[in-house]
Amino acid sequence: MMSFLNKIIEPKKKFSGGLRPFSSAALWAMIVPLLIEQLLQVVVGLADTLMVSYAGEATVSGVSLDTMIYTIFIYLFTAVATGGAVVVSQYLGSGDRENADLAAAQIFHINAVLSVVCTAAMLLLGNAILSALYGSVEGAVMDACRVYLGIVVLSFPANAVYNAGAALFRSMGKTRTTMFVSMAMNLLNVAGNAVGVFVLRAGAAGVAWPTTLSWYFAAAVMTALCLSEKNEVCLRLKKALTFHKAMALRILKIAVPGGIENGLFQLAKVVLGSLIATLGTAQIAANGIGQTIWSFAALVSVALSPVYITVVGQCMGAGDDHAADYYMRKLTRLTLLLAVLWNAAVVLLLPVILPLYDVTAETKRLVFVIVVIHNLFAGIVQPFSMPLAAGLRAAGDVKFAMYSAIFCTVVLRTALSFLFALGLNMGVVGIALAMGLDWTVKAVLDLLRYRGGKWRSLKVI
Repeated sequence: MMSFLNKIIEPKKKFSGGLRPFSSAALWAMIVPLLIEQLLQVVVGLADTLMVSYAGEATVSGVSLDTMIYTIFIYLFTAVATGGAVVVSQYLGSGDRENADLAAAQIFHINAVLSVVCTAAMLLLGNAILSALYGSVEGAVMDACRVYLGIVVLSFPANAVYNAGAALFRSMGKTRTTMFVSMAMNLLNVAGNAVGVFVLRAGAAGVAWPTTLSWYFAAAVMTALCLSEKNEVCLRLKKALTFHKAMALRILKIAVPGGIENGLFQLAKVVLGSLIATLGTAQIAANGIGQTIWSFAALVSVALSPVYITVVGQCMGAGDDHAADYYMRKLTRLTLLLAVLWNAAVVLLLPVILPLYDVTAETKRLVFVIVVIHNLFAGIVQPFSMPLAAGLRAAGDVKFAMYSAIFCTVVLRTALSFLFALGLNMGVVGIALAMGLDWTVKAVLDLLRYRGGKWRSLKVI
C-alpha cells in the first residue's frame, strides 16, 4: 500500500542534484504518528462534546463559545513553538548543535513568560470579555461560559510548555514521542471527562478540569524528555531561564507574523461567534458540534503541516533549495490525496456520528449541512491553504502568509459570513460557506507565491 501511494505522490518533475535527506520511509515515519496524534486529539474533542451534550444544549453552547476565545491563546503559544521549530530545524540542517540547543531553550522561555501574562490577563478580564462578546445569549449559556473559561485559562502555562517541547521533538523528526505523550494525555482527559460529567454531574466544570490537569501532565512529561542529552537537540535549563536577545528575536521574527496570523484568524472566529450567538440556541449548538467534526475532518492538513516545517526547514538550513522544492511538491501531492480520502470517509460516517448527540432534530440537520460544506473544501482546497503555507514559513516566507491570512480570514471570511448569515438569512450554513471561500482564495495566493520562487532566497539563520 505504501509503495503504491509513494508512486502516486512522486512529483513528475524529479529531484535533481544536491541534498536529499528524507526517504519515503522516513517521511511516513514522521507522518503516521502525527496522523494518529491528531486523530486522538480530535476524538477527545468529539468525546468532550458528546459528553457535554448530555448536560444540555446550554452547556454545549457555552463551551463552544468559550473555545473560540481559548483557542486564540493556544494559537499564540503554537506560533512561538512553530517559529522556534523552524529555527531549530534550520540549525539541524546546517549541523549547528550549539545554536539549535539555544533556540530550543528560548522557545521554552518565551512561551512560559507569554503564558503567565495571558493567564493573569484572562483571570482579570475574562468575565468582562464574555459579557462584551456574548451578552445577548441566554443566562444558562453565559453561566456555562464563565465556569469553563475560568478553569481552562489555568492550563495556559502547561499548554505553552507542552507545545514548546512537542515542536522541539517534531523538528527532530521524532513524532512517535509526541504521539505517545499525546495518547497518554488524551486518555487521562477522557477518563476525567467521564467522571466529571456522568459521575459528578459537574457540567462545563466536569470537562474543564480534566482538560487543565491533562495539559499539566503532558507538559511535565514533555519537558523531562526534552532534557535528555541523547536527543539531537537538548533543552538546557540554564539557558531556558535566561533571555538571549539575538536568538529570541530570530525566533520571534518567524513567530510574530504567525502569531498575528493565527490570532487574527481566531479573533475573526470570536467575532463570528458573537454573530452566531444571535442566531438562537439550535444554531449555536450546531456550530459547536460542527466545529468538533470539522476538527476531525481537517486532521490531514493539520497533521501534515509540521512535516513541512521539519523537512523544508532542514533542507533550507543546509542551503539546498532544490531539495526543499522537491519535498514541497511531494508533500503537497500526498496531503491532497489523503485529505480527499479522509474527508469523504468522514461524510460517509455522519449518519453514524449524528445520532450519538442528544440534541434536537433541527440541530442535527444543520450539523449535517455545514459538515458536508466544510469537508468539500477541506478535502480539495485546504491542502493548499494550510500545509503548503507551512512550507513557505519553514523557508522564512512568513510575512506573505500573514498578509494573505489577514485579507482572506479577517476581511473576506468575516464580510462574507455577515453577508450570508444575516443578509441572505443562511445562518451557520452561510458561515460555513464563507469559510470555504476564504480557503479557496488563500490557496490560490499560496500557490502563486510558491510558483514565484521568492521563498528560495530567504534567510532565517
